[in-house]
Amino acid sequence: MENSEKPQISVVATVLNEGQAIERLLRSLAAQTRVPDEVIIVDGGSTDGTLDSLQAWTESEELPLRVLVEAGANISRGRNVAIAEATRSVIAATDAGVRLEDGWVEALAAPFEAEGTDHFVAVVAGWFEADPQSLFETAMGATVLPSIQEIKPEQFLPSSRSVAFRRAAWEAIGGYPEWLDYCEDLVFDLRLREFYGPATFAPQAKVHFRPRGSLWAFFKQYYRYARGDGKADLWRQRHAIRYLTYLVAGPLLVVLALLHSPWWWLGLAVGVAAYTAQPYRRLWPRLAGYGLIDKIVAMLLVPIIRVVGDVAKMIGYPAGLIWRWRNWRRSEVHWR
Repeated sequence: MENSEKPQISVVATVLNEGQAIERLLRSLAAQTRVPDEVIIVDGGSTDGTLDSLQAWTESEELPLRVLVEAGANISRGRNVAIAEATRSVIAATDAGVRLEDGWVEALAAPFEAEGTDHFVAVVAGWFEADPQSLFETAMGATVLPSIQEIKPEQFLPSSRSVAFRRAAWEAIGGYPEWLDYCEDLVFDLRLREFYGPATFAPQAKVHFRPRGSLWAFFKQYYRYARGDGKADLWRQRHAIRYLTYLVAGPLLVVLALLHSPWWWLGLAVGVAAYTAQPYRRLWPRLAGYGLIDKIVAMLLVPIIRVVGDVAKMIGYPAGLIWRWRNWRRSEVHWR
């Protein structure tokens, strides 16, 4: 039986063709100040040697690792398979390709251990930060990822790169939504919030991951995210504002500037400045080690990244809505 004052923890993750990235995750798990009681990783059918690397780690004594193979499984299915096999009461989820800080498991476990009779903890939200390896990735991280100072803990929806929850909570909401290939962790978070209220925020439970390294990779990522939004009927207002901005307000300001008065260009400039202000505030301190030319390039990348991401979302969202309409009779799409 588990010690009620120190619940045991299973770490779960899914992988697919992670190559050398899997080594970074496993090494950071082995270096934890509190090594997890078990680690279960589901491989979705890797063909690049990832499975060989995992099997080699199962033979070492550094980690209590079990590896399962579920060929063709999406992320939700992989996580559900791993959690179903877990034998501990608290599940900590992360992703392949990340680097965990040494105190990650300990920081996620602390709120569960500190709870009292009048304070039940069901979910603990960890934190994640960009780990850029190039100037482009530095600009990308600053443009698309919030800083911790911007977070309101009571509203924060954790990423499954860094989150812990009771296995019983996972069971209560029916697990991760296997009908979603992207945005599955958002639906999972919203269901947990519906049942248990806001997650306990543990910013010390930090992971580091590399942002996308090219505009094309970023476009595909955000297209898939938005398609997931459409499938799950998420963030209607945000998407509506984006369409109105790009298809109505922006073109209207251009027409007014060309046909009525050049002063309307000022309105467009103010809008662009407001839209990029937060990324620039994040970016500037991160450019301390770069030269002047690199700083200028990084600053110019911010609006480009913004526009590429928004275009990807405007294409992906209707694709997800079409899928939703075609699958309207499926009960799981009505998850709210």
